[in-house]
Amino acid sequence: MTRAFLLLAMVAAGPVAADSGLPPAPLAYTALPDPAQEHRARALMDTIRCLVCQGQSIADSDADLAGDMRAMIRARIAAGERPDTVRAWLIRRYGAWVSYRPPLDLATVVLWAAPLLFLGVGAWIARGSLRRRR
Repeated sequence: MTRAFLLLAMVAAGPVAADSGLPPAPLAYTALPDPAQEHRARALMDTIRCLVCQGQSIADSDADLAGDMRAMIRARIAAGERPDTVRAWLIRRYGAWVSYRPPLDLATVVLWAAPLLFLGVGAWIARGSLRRRR
């Protein structure tokens, strides 16, 4: 009984222990002084998926990792890198899944082709259904 209670307490305490307790990265919540650079950084952050939350962009997430990623993006943009270069670096580091707009390559062709395939199959089914009704 005591072991079961202890195990249940440890499982329930998991989300509490998920935050590191460390202070956020310097640029995680601080905008860049140059408004044009901040705009480019923000536009990029809106297209990068939070690896912790998975359903949010890093611009919307409060996860520690999202804050670290925002800080990395701002630092690279402030250093003069273009957003496309930063995106490519993030994809190399974390994989294509990190981007809401994955690059077109052999591994992601299914992601890009599936909507067109489903649309074509739906049109074919609708056409057949309309033909039978006539």
